[in-house]
Amino acid sequence: MKVVINGIHANLRFSSAHMIPLHESCGGIHGHSYIVDVTVEGERSGEFGFVVDFKKAKGIVRNICSKLDHKVLIPCKSSVMDFKNNDENSLEFKIENKEYKLPLEDCCLLPLKSTSAEDLAEYFAEEIFKYLKETNNKISSVQICVNEGIGQGAYFHKTAEK
Repeated sequence: MKVVINGIHANLRFSSAHMIPLHESCGGIHGHSYIVDVTVEGERSGEFGFVVDFKKAKGIVRNICSKLDHKVLIPCKSSVMDFKNNDENSLEFKIENKEYKLPLEDCCLLPLKSTSAEDLAEYFAEEIFKYLKETNNKISSVQICVNEGIGQGAYFHKTAEK
């Protein structure tokens, strides 16, 4: 069975700045108002016969969104970002000839190669799948769509390894 949570109606959203280093138009710091859609597949189980408790699933997504909200998203595993020795208050990095220094409190460091919608969708799916599987072994997959605006988003489908 499949359950769907529409992010725009469930208020699963966050606003963040990011960049896609070296991209012609997305290489500079810019922002989006993101919306996260969630689909969970699995067998009904438990006392109430749920695939997943909607409230729990939304809570997990909101928790991730709150960590990213109003931050500059920084992909720590980027091959084109040269990170300098940073102090506890700031983050410094270089991309070719452009140098950046940002207050650390304004950044969200993510274990990603990029902060594209595609990579963010995969990040959300992995995190949500991990939390849901801890409480329900009958979950077979989680599909996430991270929308960079209405009508444009990236999907990632995470399935249980057999």
